[in-house]
Amino acid sequence: MAEARPLHLRLPYLGLAVLGGTLGTAAREAISLTVPDLAGIPVAILGINILGAFVLGLLLAGLSRLGPDAGVRRRVRIMLGTGFMGGFTTYSALAADTAGLLGEDRVEVGVLYGLATVVIGGLATWAGIAAALVLVKRSAR
Repeated sequence: MAEARPLHLRLPYLGLAVLGGTLGTAAREAISLTVPDLAGIPVAILGINILGAFVLGLLLAGLSRLGPDAGVRRRVRIMLGTGFMGGFTTYSALAADTAGLLGEDRVEVGVLYGLATVVIGGLATWAGIAAALVLVKRSAR
């Protein structure tokens, strides 16, 4: 008996990830074009990454508590989690922005920007997971 192809090799799931990624990337670009830097600090990317970390924690924790990763939950996870949030968040821009700040001899700002994004992003993920727990418990009542 042949094994089923892994999810990432199945065209319907790949299509969902591509569609979600396209929309997430477009949303990130729209926000980054409308939110100006603050004193040379790319606050749009900082906010996008922190928001993305929170939403991804909320989404994945919420979906996992609603049942197994199958059917609609799997499609939502792949389209919104892998696709949209993968395209929306941008740790490559974080790296480039941090390197840019360091290259401008703004070492303290660059280090703080990089560390703040990672630390606050981790806390935002935790907050998203905690929020999902509360929301799932409330909906179960």
